[in-house]
Amino acid sequence: MADTKKLFIKTYGCQMNVYDSERMAESLGAGGYTQTDAVEDADMILLNTCHIREKAAEKIYSELGRFKGLKAENPDLKIGVAGCVAQAEGEEIMRRQPMVDLVVGPQTYHRLPDLMEKVEAGQKALDTDFPEEDKFDHLTTRPKADRGPTAFLTVQEGCDKFCAFCVVPYTRGAEVSRPVDRILTEARDLVERGVREITLLGQNVNAYHGAGVDGEYTLAKLIWALNDIDGLARIRFTTSHPNDMDDALIAAHGECEKLMPYLHLPVQSGSDRILKRMNRNHTAESYLRLIERIRAARPDILLSGDFIVGFPEETDADFADTMALIEEVRYGQAYSFKYSTRPGTPAAEREQVDPDVASERLQVMQALLTRQQREIQDEMIGKTVDVLFEKPGRLEGQMGGKSSHLHAVHVTGANVSRGDIRPVRITKSEPNSLGGEVVGG
Repeated sequence: MADTKKLFIKTYGCQMNVYDSERMAESLGAGGYTQTDAVEDADMILLNTCHIREKAAEKIYSELGRFKGLKAENPDLKIGVAGCVAQAEGEEIMRRQPMVDLVVGPQTYHRLPDLMEKVEAGQKALDTDFPEEDKFDHLTTRPKADRGPTAFLTVQEGCDKFCAFCVVPYTRGAEVSRPVDRILTEARDLVERGVREITLLGQNVNAYHGAGVDGEYTLAKLIWALNDIDGLARIRFTTSHPNDMDDALIAAHGECEKLMPYLHLPVQSGSDRILKRMNRNHTAESYLRLIERIRAARPDILLSGDFIVGFPEETDADFADTMALIEEVRYGQAYSFKYSTRPGTPAAEREQVDPDVASERLQVMQALLTRQQREIQDEMIGKTVDVLFEKPGRLEGQMGGKSSHLHAVHVTGANVSRGDIRPVRITKSEPNSLGGEVVGG
């Protein structure tokens, strides 16, 4: 394979897909592909897809349709679909879009080198198995090139919770945790390449139960092992389930210096009736008491959540319960969505809420969440926070990064470089970011 081949990857959805795209690019890089940001220059286009939202598959088919002209101009152009839509749709993708050469699921992309041999030979390649082997054992060794100061690291995949609205158990499979030694090896490698902050990823990351030389590790024990890596300054994790926030993990938020004071802990609804219909296996009250325990361990923690509005059978009273929970918790960040039907899930067969009613509820909820976010940001003015600088800002002489609470922070005219962690006094709050001055110049 010529070393001039160009790979264009478009990533949809969660942080885990971002990580998967990196690993796929590395795997294809070993076969001679280098990445490009210009789709028209590509010899290989790969869409790494997400199946969470409504009409996700149709959006991918529409995107593929846009590539027909490129394929006509360059018949040698290869087109692939990876990720959760690939897992769910399989052969249907190739049937509806015959120009697609490759379909690979999220658990089999370690087989990309062999699949690409078939594609380069003019054959179609389809692999959406749930293999017995661990894909991470077979991925290409990560290149030693320098990289940015933050990185994602997948430690757990799949989910056994079977929430009534969710396709993840069907597209990502059952919960599987990576062995501790392989996670630590990858983390040390990332730090050697310039990474200072690692975010541990999993569909249900706090259910992590990986094998270690001295027995099984929970997420808390894994975090303490990562805490010992020299050069690693910050640790985060996402996404969590309330039922898997154990005592050790709560304690780590108060005791582990490198674990940042930020937690994404989805609740989805504040109505016990809806939570039961969602198969969440917790109540609003148990969630609120959990938040109390977390805040007792780390009083300054910033909380983020997920909310589904208009879940089947949701009434005005159910929605009012959710609004009351939001008022009580007070979120610094949140993601809220109108319920979207996912074929094959239990909720898809139930009585649906009128779309206009769901849209109105969503606007009301988002107004409250936005107000809470702005209030919490405004309260940062005058405080000094540590910022990990990541890249130049939009203005001349501006540098941007993230605070320990994951707020976007920018400074102007300061002598800082990418990868620096510096104290910044916050002087202003903007819609989605904070501005400040580096303490000490």
